[in-house]
Amino acid sequence: MIKVGIIGATGYVGAELLRLLLNHPKVQVFKISSVSFIGEEISSIYKNFINKTNLICENAEEVLSNCDVIFTDLPHGLSEEIAEKALSENKLLIDLGADFRLSSESEYLKWYNKKFDKPDIHKYSVYGLPELNKEKIKKSKLIANPGCYPTSIELALLPLLKNSLIHTSRIICDSKSGTTGSGRSLSLTSHYTEVNENFSPYKIGCHRHLPEIEETLNSISKEKVKITFTPHLLPINRGIISTIYLSPKNKINLIELRKIYLDFYKNEPFINILPLGDIAQIKQVRLSNYCNISLHLNHREDGLIIVSTIDNMIKGAAGQAIQNMNLCLGFEETEGLNLISPSF
Repeated sequence: MIKVGIIGATGYVGAELLRLLLNHPKVQVFKISSVSFIGEEISSIYKNFINKTNLICENAEEVLSNCDVIFTDLPHGLSEEIAEKALSENKLLIDLGADFRLSSESEYLKWYNKKFDKPDIHKYSVYGLPELNKEKIKKSKLIANPGCYPTSIELALLPLLKNSLIHTSRIICDSKSGTTGSGRSLSLTSHYTEVNENFSPYKIGCHRHLPEIEETLNSISKEKVKITFTPHLLPINRGIISTIYLSPKNKINLIELRKIYLDFYKNEPFINILPLGDIAQIKQVRLSNYCNISLHLNHREDGLIIVSTIDNMIKGAAGQAIQNMNLCLGFEETEGLNLISPSF
């Protein structure tokens, strides 16, 4: 059994990783760490783990020293040193934070107010969107797991950009997420009374996922991509829905467009291109590693609207990280991730 460890196991994403990995048939969760809960059993923090695991939160060094695969779920700026040590010992590290998502140090400084601490190791990192970089992921020991909003938007747009079907300077991404996207630490905006019976945009024009989305889309586009991205907070626990407004270069035939999407994703087990007339919804993907995509025209039939949905905690975070691990270790890509969303 491959020994895996989680550094930052007590955040929402870390706990979701643990939940999924405990059911993975080919790995053993051997060590977990948490700065805030050292010495405490994970089951005392999250009661769903009672009688499922007796893992105790230790320090990060214990995870790094004793595991073959390390997942890091940490605030930005804390994963580079850990990644450097993992690479020096030829271990696989999958980072669910932001430290390796941007290739440009100047862009990282602009958006995260920090330079790279270990600039030399960034050349070894691969952006872990399997539907885009599968072959590179298989050969890498350092994976930058994508952000949740970027995952939903990038998967919706890759076929269009690959085939140069849209004007790349007129992309509007309107995305909504459940409250788990803001993490376990409480802030004013995540208080129940602020979220309940409310629906609000935030970080308009300045969300840190914007440069990640543009960099990834530019890697496949023949023309420079410029997007307008506005995230919103939904009064639900989990899920993301992105509604994307686009200007086609030529008249769009949805039947032909759906064929293009089906062909682009024909070997991708977690992408569902819905039948025409269906609309992607959060409940269809909740608690699964799937991304559902639906294709629509506006009423004048001169504008294209794409709807993309994921579970932000799974395909947008923990599930995609395990998908990347499976690829790196030569497992079936779907191993441990055959999860079907509840029907209600």
